[in-house]
Order: sequence, then structure tokens, then C-alpha cells
Amino acid sequence: QVQLVESGGGLVQAGGSLRLSCAASTRIFSSYAMAWFRQAPVKEREFVAAVRWNGDSPSYAGSVEGRFTISRDVAKNTVYLQMNSLKPEDTAVYYCAAKNRAWESLWSANKYDYWGQGTQVTVSS
Repeated sequence: QVQLVESGGGLVQAGGSLRLSCAASTRIFSSYAMAWFRQAPVKEREFVAAVRWNGDSPSYAGSVEGRFTISRDVAKNTVYLQMNSLKPEDTAVYYCAAKNRAWESLWSANKYDYWGQGTQVTVSS
């Protein structure tokens, strides 16, 4: 069982930056993938970014590519999401997710086995 704990959310003005962190309770192996999803009110949960723990190139949603960067610290079993040039439409609860089948699609929320509790990101205009 992997427990994920997110931190780093908050309130920021449009154009600002935030960095989210997600720490896993156990060692993450190269067979894992970790991802960030987000869910705004009355909207479905959507893919934001993902990284395979073996170091393959990360994957991003088109709406965040070029503004967000996902990275991992293998020694700390932690994944980060650096969010720059934030927009009001980025406002959502951001969730960290993990799965032990990195070869599967990275974009489908139902493929992930472990989820964090979520952290609120609010971008004011």
C-alpha cells in the first residue's frame, strides 16, 4: 500500500507560480508512474502531467505544457509539479496519483491505484 501526501497548494494571483509536492510513504520503483490530476467544481477530474519513475520523458496535458513542469526526486520518493504563469482556469483541487504499471496509459485516472487527499490551488484574476 502506497500513501501519498500532497502539499504546496494555496492562493496566487494570475501570472504567479506555485510548486506542489507529493511524497510517497514507501519506495517507488522503476515500474511505477506518478501523475498529477486536477478537478475543478462541477468538472470531471482531468490529467495534468505524469512521469515514469524510470526517467522516461514526462507527459503533459496540452493546456499546461510549457507552463508546468513535473519532476521527481528518486531518493525522496517525491514528485513535484512546478506551476508557472498560472491562470484562473488552473483553479482546482490537485491530486497526486501513482500506479505500479508504468507501461499503461498515463492519462487515464482509472488506471491509477493510489491517490493523495488533494490540495487546493486557487488563482485569482
